[in-house]
Amino acid sequence: MEIARSITRSIARSIDHGTKRVLAILLLAVAVLGIAGIAHAQNAHKEHKRDYKREIELVEQQWRTAQLAGDVATMDKLLAEDYFGISNNGQLNNKTQQLERLQKRTLVLTKIDVSDVKIKLLGRVGIVTSLAQLEGTNDGRPLQGLFRYTRIYKRYPDGSWKITNFEVTHVPNKGERGGPTD
Repeated sequence: MEIARSITRSIARSIDHGTKRVLAILLLAVAVLGIAGIAHAQNAHKEHKRDYKREIELVEQQWRTAQLAGDVATMDKLLAEDYFGISNNGQLNNKTQQLERLQKRTLVLTKIDVSDVKIKLLGRVGIVTSLAQLEGTNDGRPLQGLFRYTRIYKRYPDGSWKITNFEVTHVPNKGERGGPTD
């Protein structure tokens, strides 16, 4: 260790004052560029997340439009091949079953008013939660009320977002069993 200190001192003595100043400026420039690079990367990441959230918002709108119109072709493009959804009555549907329900009009929604939308990004996965006021029919029975849902999206290498999972829960009205009491 003493040898290293001795070598460092002798090198420091042999470098003239002007060279030391140039080295200090170079070290400072490298540090500033490194910090600027980190800041740029952080801003790019924030912009990237904002872009992803906007893309998911657009796909959410496409889903609502396709659901209201009974548009099986669009829904087919939006659902991932490994899609599965859980309905408000606990029914599990894969992609084929969900498209069949839409095609046969087993589930017909005439109103979807969405609020309290939250989008969380985890890499190439987007998780959307929201409240939805729904009206329509399910298996021929009237369907209406407030529902909370979770939809999970995956971003594919081609840049498309597809729905991989869906779950919906009925939010009971005030005074209903399980509903708010205040």
